[in-house]
Amino acid sequence: MTNTVKISGLFIYPVKSLAGISLQQASLDNMGLKYDRRWMLVSPDGAFLSQRKLPKMALIQTHLDESGQLTLSMQGKSDLIVARASSNTMPVKIWNDTVLANKINNECDAWLTDILGVDCHLVYIKEDVVRQCDLNYAKQGDRTGFSDGFPMLLLSEASLEDLNSRLDKPVDMRRFRPNIVVKGCEPFAEDEWKDFMLAEIPMRGVKPCSRCPIPTVDPDTGERTGTEPISTLASYRKRDHKVYFGMNIIHQQQGVLRLGDCLRTRVETKTPEIL
Repeated sequence: MTNTVKISGLFIYPVKSLAGISLQQASLDNMGLKYDRRWMLVSPDGAFLSQRKLPKMALIQTHLDESGQLTLSMQGKSDLIVARASSNTMPVKIWNDTVLANKINNECDAWLTDILGVDCHLVYIKEDVVRQCDLNYAKQGDRTGFSDGFPMLLLSEASLEDLNSRLDKPVDMRRFRPNIVVKGCEPFAEDEWKDFMLAEIPMRGVKPCSRCPIPTVDPDTGERTGTEPISTLASYRKRDHKVYFGMNIIHQQQGVLRLGDCLRTRVETKTPEIL
């Protein structure tokens, strides 16, 4: 691996399944990129909500100021300044994990319910809440917030270009909701990055990302566009009945990532010919 592989995109998604924010630099804390998926929408019984069933969530924009104040916006509605988390807690379930989260307030719930047409609560995961990553892939103490399972998702521009070369209608990177995008490598080189450095911060690639139907949602319309790009990915990136695209990664220390920072492996690996 040469130092020609560099970060070309940094993204956070403050509220799980809502629109993301593109950054020039991003700090790493004990859950991943700061502010990434620390808020989440849940049903009244605490089950998480996502674009899998509510594709319109993609249209709700998120904004953060320098103090970390979150604002939500949606065309045709007044902006919602999200209050700090209240002391009211509720157990929430995300996949196989149940954690205690703090509700925001009734105003936020009503604003979101009006847009999405379902009863919901906006909740927040506090810093002292530990959601352990899957020990089949992670180490004890590896944590995440409301991401599907791991702190960050990395994807290369080359992998997307390879996919787009096979599609009748190319898609952009937003469909796949990565945190870190890199350029300067071969397609799917990230499949083999198990032990590497980003801006001299040690990282581990722990599990290829199995894709759900969310990439079939157009982020500009909030509507499903059929079965693509998952159908095409399945034609050459399917294994054990799952379709893989991108690598879930865990950071080994805190620090700051910036656009242009270099990636280097600590042990040379080769690009696989097939997943």
